[in-house]
Amino acid sequence: MQTEVIMTGIGGQGIQLCAKTLAVAATDEGRHAMLSAHYGGEMRGGQTEASVVVGDAPLRALPILPSTWSAFVMHPNHWASVCERLRPGGVVVSNADIVEGPLDVPGCALYAVPASSIAAAVSAPMGAAFVLLGAYCAVTGLVGVESLVAAMRQLVPAYRTQHLVANEASLRAGDEAAPRLAAPAWGVSVAAHPDGR
Repeated sequence: MQTEVIMTGIGGQGIQLCAKTLAVAATDEGRHAMLSAHYGGEMRGGQTEASVVVGDAPLRALPILPSTWSAFVMHPNHWASVCERLRPGGVVVSNADIVEGPLDVPGCALYAVPASSIAAAVSAPMGAAFVLLGAYCAVTGLVGVESLVAAMRQLVPAYRTQHLVANEASLRAGDEAAPRLAAPAWGVSVAAHPDGR
């Protein structure tokens, strides 16, 4: 079995760090993971996207996902290209504070989480993406929150350790804010994927 998520937002929101955190957490749990990053030349405000594939067996190289089971949406600017790749029956977790109004996701389940507000409430205003990551994993069960916290601690560089407490609080707050296993990732069968993956 394998499942995919495309994470989209704008530069500076932490999309790439969240994707790495998810991939490392999955491998720490004994699964196989593949990460692909896509972003523009701007440091902040430009398009940023990452694809993470997690499976129970070795994965073949897929640098760009033609389709995805799920999406993680921090900002609406580049949502259209992700939406086109969602398969019917997929899952979308979005930051309700920035992605205003319902997303058009026919045939998919949408979980809107006020990630920015939750991050501010736990004194981590820069942690909204980690809140959304915690919520995404609560909804899908792709990895556990303890694995996310451990992976984040591995990835944050030494000169940014002052953010560890806030990042952990964000992940845990997101995990608590979303309906647990509302759309389990491991209930998705490889045979259901139209391209045979």
